[in-house]
Amino acid sequence: MRIAYIECFSGISGDMFLGALIDAGVSPKLLEQTVAALNVGARLEITRVVRAGVSASKVDVYVNGEKDSPREPHPAQKSMAETHAHDEHSHHAHEHSHQHSHGPGGVHSHAPKHDHPSDHGDAHHDHAGQHSHSHGRGLTEIREIIRRTAISATAKKTAIAIFEALGAAEAKIHNASIETIHFHEVGAVDAIVDIVCAAVGAEALGVDEIVCSPLNLGGGTVECAHGTFPVPAPATVELLAKTPVYSSGPQAELVTPTGAAIVKTLATRFSTFPALTISRTGYGAGSRDFPGHPNVLRLTIGETTTSISDGTEFDTVCVLEANLDDLNPQVFGYVSDRLMEDGALDCFAMPVQMKKNRPGTLLTVLCAPTDAAKLAQIIFAETTTLGVRQRHEQRRILARRWEPVSTPWGEVRIKVASMNGAVTNYAPEYEDCRKLAAEHHIPLKQVMQEATNQYLTGTRE
Repeated sequence: MRIAYIECFSGISGDMFLGALIDAGVSPKLLEQTVAALNVGARLEITRVVRAGVSASKVDVYVNGEKDSPREPHPAQKSMAETHAHDEHSHHAHEHSHQHSHGPGGVHSHAPKHDHPSDHGDAHHDHAGQHSHSHGRGLTEIREIIRRTAISATAKKTAIAIFEALGAAEAKIHNASIETIHFHEVGAVDAIVDIVCAAVGAEALGVDEIVCSPLNLGGGTVECAHGTFPVPAPATVELLAKTPVYSSGPQAELVTPTGAAIVKTLATRFSTFPALTISRTGYGAGSRDFPGHPNVLRLTIGETTTSISDGTEFDTVCVLEANLDDLNPQVFGYVSDRLMEDGALDCFAMPVQMKKNRPGTLLTVLCAPTDAAKLAQIIFAETTTLGVRQRHEQRRILARRWEPVSTPWGEVRIKVASMNGAVTNYAPEYEDCRKLAAEHHIPLKQVMQEATNQYLTGTRE
């Protein structure tokens, strides 16, 4: 089976997805013809850029000969004073032009406005309506534009579904009917181009399934017409319900509403990197170049390799580390207990030799990416460290299940691990055994031995 895997380690936006499609082999001419067929006065500009050392394709949308926002010079080519002047000009220009767009009954969608330091990928596409379209577009008009475009029926259906997902999110946020919402953000010409080209390009990949990684949302805040919101923006939160997400790296909006709607509509599931024989890889660039963080979206195409699967699975864990050289040893046990109680998958320590020849302890915590921020706060609050290192790693895991067994003192769960259906490991759950040993005043090892014997007896029967 042919699979496309989208890796959103720096989030996703409409223009990043188009860049990744082109870089992975989708014909630029196909997307250019699609834009021409839309007949909305737009064109694409496709360039090659570098983001933190990674070469990627960059796609910009021009409407009536103009780009929605000015091209940002390379950081080395402008002074801090020039940067400040550019940012201030951009902020006021956007704030002036993005007024509320009212639909029937006075309903309107929020109009976030960004200065360029927080632009990520197509943030100016998603949140900023085109100046020439400040009146907004309703969903009926958008559907009609897509339906009369000379693309396949499947691509039309996909593009409309993406817009309807955006509309449903906005309608819920504003407590309004989807048909009364006017999309002065997502109805802009550049967003229509992003979404329709995404549908056409995804179809051109010729894959059986599109799978997506957990999404890095970024951080910080975003300025909306109705106030300051934490990242992600309200529409993005609504779109990504029941989707695995996390926050890491730059304090900027990494997942835009358009990007969220595209991936939520196209992806059949969200998981870690699947078992593949890789045939092609493409990188799509966002607008900003973050130091030490490649602001790109990676798209990998390949064939599944289920025939050589060993029965294990992959998942992604976050590793938190801190060096401690002045923490009271009595506190360490308490910190470990708190971390485990609050969701850590594992917590351990190793002796290390630190600066000035001080003996110290390396605290390491394994956790789900979604729990990283919470557990880092516990480390800061309960230890003397001034910094916590964070990284994401893949791990190969065995399939596991719980099987209860009865002992003379009560029930104990047995954790059973298997590979390709064959049991490889089993062990009684420590906490169950500890509780029974304490209640009945018997040795812990006796409870553990009895539970193991009961499991083995039961499996032989």
